[in-house]
Amino acid sequence: MSKTAAFFDLDKTIIAKSSVLAFGKPFFHGGLINRRAVVRSAYAQFVFALSGADHDQIEKMRKYLTDLVAGWDVAQVKDIVSETLHEIIDPLVYTEAVDLIAQHKAEGRDVIIVSSSGEEVVAPIGAMLGADHVIATQMLAGQDGRYTGEISRYAYGPEKATAIKELADQIGYDLSGSYGYSDSVTDVPLLEAVGHPYAVNPDRGLRKIAADRGWPTLTFTNSVPLRQRLTGLRPQGSTITLGAGLGTAALVLATLWALSRRRRRTARGS
Repeated sequence: MSKTAAFFDLDKTIIAKSSVLAFGKPFFHGGLINRRAVVRSAYAQFVFALSGADHDQIEKMRKYLTDLVAGWDVAQVKDIVSETLHEIIDPLVYTEAVDLIAQHKAEGRDVIIVSSSGEEVVAPIGAMLGADHVIATQMLAGQDGRYTGEISRYAYGPEKATAIKELADQIGYDLSGSYGYSDSVTDVPLLEAVGHPYAVNPDRGLRKIAADRGWPTLTFTNSVPLRQRLTGLRPQGSTITLGAGLGTAALVLATLWALSRRRRRTARGS
């Protein structure tokens, strides 16, 4: 009998919020992100979100984010993540997702988390959830211990599908009998790569595609603190390959920028 797997997106599929969103504050306080980066990251994230995710736009976003984190000290990033992990990676996770992961494990399937977030964030969460493997964005560091701005893998959009196919070839998964779960239209290539795709709390684009193709849609609404469901929040020997800035800077500080812009509009109107 062929070995099968279940591939899960992370943010808004397993976890109700962005897994890296809360790291903005410690990175800002640690001096990795300045006020100029706040505005630029926010602008880039909003433009990218509004304009879609074709190949050219993905490449533009990747270049912007790698330029942003280039030069960050890996040890400093590792220290910040380690010091704040217990506080930050105790997010709300969907009870339905945890139960579904347990069901797949009980039925003999490997569970793989596939996320565009940095591996240093995804790997500890994956360990807590009992995932067998994680696929995440990886950034290279030079001999000086700083990020070079080069990415060895940007786990976003079509690259997720490529990554799971490579893993399937390596381990021997039968993708036609495997499962996939995501909330985002950008993960359609991943969902197309498996025999059992599911849209979880889908965005508008994915909802339409799921309806057109007859893909089942799941609604996850019940969330609980991860510590109440799982133990071992302090992972042993986790590897840092990407400063959480590849998504942290853009995602976190987009929110700050939006709030500051709202305040300015309010002030002008008063």
